Amino acid sequence: MNEGTANVIDVSNLTKRFGAAVVVDHISLKVAAGEIVGFLGPNGSGKTTTIRMICGLLTPDAGEGTVLGYDVIRESRRIKAEVGYMTQRFSFYEDLTIEENLFFVARLYDLGPRSETVARTLAELGLTSRRHQLAGQLSGGWKQRLALAACIMHRPKLLLLDEPTAGVDPKARREFWDEIHRLAADGLTVLVSTHYMDEAERCHRISYISYGHMLATGTVDEVVRQSGLHTFVVRANPSADLMNTLLGLDSVTQVAPFGATLHVVGLDPIRLAEELGSYASLHGLAIEPGRTSLEDVFIHFMGASNSPGNGAPKPARAA
Repeated sequence: MNEGTANVIDVSNLTKRFGAAVVVDHISLKVAAGEIVGFLGPNGSGKTTTIRMICGLLTPDAGEGTVLGYDVIRESRRIKAEVGYMTQRFSFYEDLTIEENLFFVARLYDLGPRSETVARTLAELGLTSRRHQLAGQLSGGWKQRLALAACIMHRPKLLLLDEPTAGVDPKARREFWDEIHRLAADGLTVLVSTHYMDEAERCHRISYISYGHMLATGTVDEVVRQSGLHTFVVRANPSADLMNTLLGLDSVTQVAPFGATLHVVGLDPIRLAEELGSYASLHGLAIEPGRTSLEDVFIHFMGASNSPGNGAPKPARAA
């Protein structure tokens, strides 16, 4: 990495087209050294394409910036050498053992001494006892750990993770994130795309993209505040009829069941309180202010642009 670089990722107005389709539309993103930034958005929103431009696998059609101090367009080969990229799909040889796969990766990066490098990586990721197990026989969590080991064995300065925990059980996800935070504490910078709200909340900051447009960026609290959403809790049996009735109120944008309560969300807190209060008093229901969650914001953004043809909502101001 070039000395004196303030941000590991510092790109502006990245744009990528495939034919007539604009998949990424003037995306700007800054990530500081040692930061874990969550990249959120629905399927088809441009997350993977953005990540591939950042790591040098795709050339932007427009835009500029640096990654690890290198020009994102002219110095993509240098970027690739210092980035670890974990793809959505498990991409290692299933008929090779864990150890054999890591030896293969070590040869690709020309790492040496090879045996010591592989042994160190196995130990760091807790894979030593399983090193002779075939990759194809691993559970989702162990496949994920092998993929992470292969991504970091060349000591990258930036780790890009594209939905790394999809299909992995909660215990394995927790252990994976503990490892990510350990790596970040040692100075590694991480950009991770995810659909899990609990994972997003473990990031230092998040950025939300929808159909190629960046809609919000900041800490979780900042993004929730930027959304302008307000939530009330209705203590009632969450029947379909009640949910549909509440959704019919002018001030309500979302209704979601949570156990024996309903979370009712809207943009105008005064009007929302008045309409809910009137309905609750007529039907003997109890209501109280609630906390707007990141999931509420995620659903709100998705509802505002639920297909590429609808266009994206007006981007929120960056925090």
